[in-house]
Parts: sequence; C-alpha cells; structure tokens
Amino acid sequence: MDELAITRLLNHLFAGPVDSLLGAIGVHPANPASPINDTFGVELLVVLGFIAFFTIVRMSLSVEKPAAPQQFSEIIHELIGGQADQIIGHGYERFQPFVTCIFLFVLTCNLLGLVPGIAAPTMSPVVPLGLAVSTWVYFNFYGLREQGVIGYIKHHAGPIWWISWLLFPIEIISNLARIMSLTIRLWANMFAGDLVTLVAFSLIPIAIPAVFLGLHTLVSVIQALVFTLLAMIYLGQAVAHEH
Repeated sequence: MDELAITRLLNHLFAGPVDSLLGAIGVHPANPASPINDTFGVELLVVLGFIAFFTIVRMSLSVEKPAAPQQFSEIIHELIGGQADQIIGHGYERFQPFVTCIFLFVLTCNLLGLVPGIAAPTMSPVVPLGLAVSTWVYFNFYGLREQGVIGYIKHHAGPIWWISWLLFPIEIISNLARIMSLTIRLWANMFAGDLVTLVAFSLIPIAIPAVFLGLHTLVSVIQALVFTLLAMIYLGQAVAHEH
C-alpha cells in the first residue's frame, strides 16, 4: 500500500533525524528511508487541524454573531463540561481542557476510518496505548498533587486500616490495569468495526455496506465518549478526598 502524501513529505524532511533518534534508543526501522508511518502522519494532521481550527475560533469570537466554528466549540464545551461536572465534581474546570482534547482527538481519529484509503489511527494498538498511558500519567499526577504522596497511598489502602494490607496491592494492580483496559477497549472495538465494514463492502452490494458505515460512525462516537468518560471517572477517583 502506497504511503499517504503527508507521510512521504514527513519522511522526505525528517527521515534522517528520526532514524538517529530511534537508533539512540535501540530501535531500528525496517525501512530507514521511511521510518514514519501513515498512522503518525494522520495523527499529526489531526493535531495541526485542531490547532488551526481553535486558532480561528479564538480570533473570531463574537457574542452577538457567533460563527459556526464557535457554535460547534460551545456545544462540545457544554457537552464535556456537563459530564465532567457530574463525574469529577467540584473543580472539574481545570481538567476540562484535557478531557475535551481526548474526546476530540479520539473521535476524529475514529471517524477518519470512514475516508477511503485512510486507516483510522486508533486501529493501530500503539495509538490507544499512547492515549491510555497519557491518561494514566495525568490522573495519577493530579492524584498525587491533590492529596500528597502519603494521602495518595492512603487513598489506595482504603478506609479500613486493618484490611489495608490486602486492599493496597489490589488497588495498585487495578490502577495499573487501567492502561490495558483503556487500550484494549478502544483498539479492539475500532478494529472489529472496521473489519466488519471491509468484509461487508467486499461481499455485499453497496446498499447494505452503507448500513455498516452508519454502524461504524456510531461505534466511533460511542468509543470516544466511553474513553473520555472513563478518563473522567479515573480523575474523579484520583482527586477525591476520603471523608
């Protein structure tokens, strides 16, 4: 399969530095002339696209006559903010930018699988893994920041001191397992959805696969929401104070 134009451009410009960087950490690409793959190229386009979009929104803010991009941003802000308020609770505002970015990035990457010739980045296990690790680091960082090291340890030991020796290792394992849970849930659902759509297109006339495209869209939205809601739940649990 031919590389996307963005991938060819990135490899043309940065293949040398990327090879050197990967070599420094002991990774040797199978094709040194093309160490950057389509998944990274599409991800980069998504990030740059959102930077451009929100720059335009910021420059064209209007109270009297909000443009379509501003209206869309306000809808997303209200949607994510409402959920964060219910799940995280008091002080959710400081976490809203992170969870909003997670939602928009996952949703866009999922939906790009509907574009012919482009594989959804979330179908590559490394992308859900990167999102899961970032989320894990984020909520644990704020848990430690909010409660302190001792308080966060007590948080994982549970409220009953005499069984804390049992609960603490279970809670630590559960905390670490969230990386695997977030990764597998997103990757497996997107991979399965895309595989079903491809099989439908190869075996059935065009009218029926259209139904599967709608199903793929629904799965894309649901998985973006699920990933975001789980991130909020983990954040809420990490910063919650025991009473």
